Amino acid sequence: MEESAKFLLISVILMGILSEAKSDAFTHKYEKGDPVPLYANTVGPFRNPSETYPYYSLPFCPPDHWEEKKGTFGEVLNGDRLVSGPYKLDFRVDRESQVLCRKNLTREEVSQFQTVIAQDYYLQMYYDDLPMWAFIGKIANGSPNGSRYFIYTKMHFEIYYNGDHIIEINLRTDPSFETDLTEDKVIEVEFLYSVKWKETTAPFEERTLKYTHSAILPRHMSIHRSSISYSFWIVLILVGCLVALYVRVLRKDFNNDEELADNQEEAGWKVIHGDVFRYPKHKSFFVAAVGCGTQLFTVVLSIMTLGIMGVFRPYDRGVLRIALVFTYAVTNIISGFSAVSFYHQLEGSNWVRNLLLTGFLFGGPLFLAFCFLNAVATIYGSTAALPLGTIVVIFLIWLFLAFPLLLLGGIVGKITKSKFQAPCRTTQCPREIPALRWYRGVLPQMAFAGLLPFSVIYIELYYIFASVWGHRVYTLYGVLFICFILLVAITALVSIGFTYLQLAAEDHLWWWRSFLHGGSTALYVYAYCFFYYFERSDMSGLMQTSFLFGYMACICYGLFLLLGTVGFFASLLFVRYIYSSIKCD
Repeated sequence: MEESAKFLLISVILMGILSEAKSDAFTHKYEKGDPVPLYANTVGPFRNPSETYPYYSLPFCPPDHWEEKKGTFGEVLNGDRLVSGPYKLDFRVDRESQVLCRKNLTREEVSQFQTVIAQDYYLQMYYDDLPMWAFIGKIANGSPNGSRYFIYTKMHFEIYYNGDHIIEINLRTDPSFETDLTEDKVIEVEFLYSVKWKETTAPFEERTLKYTHSAILPRHMSIHRSSISYSFWIVLILVGCLVALYVRVLRKDFNNDEELADNQEEAGWKVIHGDVFRYPKHKSFFVAAVGCGTQLFTVVLSIMTLGIMGVFRPYDRGVLRIALVFTYAVTNIISGFSAVSFYHQLEGSNWVRNLLLTGFLFGGPLFLAFCFLNAVATIYGSTAALPLGTIVVIFLIWLFLAFPLLLLGGIVGKITKSKFQAPCRTTQCPREIPALRWYRGVLPQMAFAGLLPFSVIYIELYYIFASVWGHRVYTLYGVLFICFILLVAITALVSIGFTYLQLAAEDHLWWWRSFLHGGSTALYVYAYCFFYYFERSDMSGLMQTSFLFGYMACICYGLFLLLGTVGFFASLLFVRYIYSSIKCD
């Protein structure tokens, strides 16, 4: 019975994913005079993209019979709250100065409109699944009596069609129809709208291309190419440095090892061969971090692959967020397997505790941050706050999908036991580490190690931030994939270089240090959040500020685990190689 319930739940969830792209008019085909679905979505300040509110939270003209559209799982995650729109836009039916409604705005409603106009509020609607936006009003400065507030009272819809398909819709306000709301009194307002239909030859399959053109403008593409070229040259320089290290230093050390006389003592990295493979302190925590990093690496590759395949389209309400939720849930099997199998290689005994630590190392802080930020959004009355039903669905996904897969991965990792491959035998007593200069400490080396990888992604970060925390559309998943591969390569090469310098100083505690070297780039990314907030955006307010720094803290924490895992495994391969090339007792 329990298995049947699980199967039913998973089936319902998968059906929800497959239904994301469907609109009310499933075929998107209409005859002249047919009603076309128009949904009003949200309103919010233009400077704070995450701060959105229900459309009818402002005293707009509601339709005679309106209802809330039952949102899909992705739409709710995306903060969309679709309701029946007030305008009547029948297929290929022109309208000129149609009266929407006449309304007496109370003093409280006038004050409300003054507040939102001062904050540059805009509205969003969907017509046949095509998004459109418009500002609500404007402020006129320079008046002898101070600033004056005007609300736009006429909307003009320009709609393009090809045969029985709608291809494009543009919404603009008519500047000749404005009402002054400066005075604090009851004001009568007449809302109007016009509709103009035009024929086009553009095919239906290409109707969303207009939303991606801004991302592929020649100027922007030139910047992306320069960024990739710069990153590629950095990789070549680092590879050249490592080749020079191998040819001029390591090969000399290997040759000297063969000619070493019995009465000569070893020096440098070779002298610590009996300690270099000594297991790290807090190995359960270390293995859990590596397991989470491996899972997040898989999640990022999966999402980028789906993006390259064209699964994510602009304003495809919530599809990306659904993919993130389910990809993270499914890849728990990878974190469970990698953590427990590596834990057994390090001769750990309590694998169940290690498995639970792996499951909560990233998910726990993410859950706490979500609870706080969702509470803030709820207090604000924002559509960004997830309702209780959606939170229950997410919990069920974790309970019946993510957690069982985590256990399954851990069990498989326990069954497939393997020994840790160490070319040198570890001594019983650890060797004393000599005194090191200040610049060989953990924090200075983390600062140096993270700087170069961050410089490689610095340019691309602006476009990512402008998409996630702004209104820019980002569809260049191929460019993003190349930048990610270059970031991984540079992180691996930098970690190898710093690990060699550490071993050459006869410091054998490289396990945690290599992880910290790799993950240090995430600290620079979080520091970039402050630069973007104060210098590249006009964000303000508690909600937007807490969303930016709260969720970016979670993202950077995940990036720290991911790149830390890359740095560790690259260093592990390097250390195994150099110590397998010398004679160990």
